[in-house]
Amino acid sequence: MGLMAFFKLPLPMTDLIHGKVHLRFPAERDFQEWADLRTQSRDHTKEFEPDIPQDELSKKAWLRRLRSFSVAWRQDRAKLFYIFDAADEHLVGVITLSNIRRGPAHMGTIGYWVGKPFLRQHYARDAVNCVLDFAFGPMGLERVEAACLPHNVPSRGVLLKCGFAWEGYAKSYLHINGKRRDHVLFGLTRQDYEVRRRG
Repeated sequence: MGLMAFFKLPLPMTDLIHGKVHLRFPAERDFQEWADLRTQSRDHTKEFEPDIPQDELSKKAWLRRLRSFSVAWRQDRAKLFYIFDAADEHLVGVITLSNIRRGPAHMGTIGYWVGKPFLRQHYARDAVNCVLDFAFGPMGLERVEAACLPHNVPSRGVLLKCGFAWEGYAKSYLHINGKRRDHVLFGLTRQDYEVRRRG
């Protein structure tokens, strides 16, 4: 079953570019490149991600997840982007803005992973900055949050370079790689984002 037939609705069409990255919602042609990158990177990503289902790399499971994200996108609950190198359009990772709350909160949570061959090449930094521009621009959010494992020094560095402030320590925050893990919490407000942009 093709992606369009599976969704039975037009796909989200937002494209974002910042620095060396191009972000967009995945298309059916991206499946094999995504599956290859996930396989290549598994020994790295498993240390930092929630446990994955046994069928994660099947196309059926992939389509099911994309359909869920497509519905969440239209309901303004989450935005999923695949991260591509803007120069040659190869896939380097994934970034999400999820848990979007409107009303008094007007905030969301950012999460991302970059494939093992592309670590420490500024893809994560540019992707985070790109999503922040989108979150505080067209989406009109007032706050974006993030969390990472205490020993994930590269991810902490990305968040700090993108303007996030350390806000606290959450015990037993998420189930990661087989057990509950503590996380370091970060936040960025629209006001601080705009000050950083002007500076």
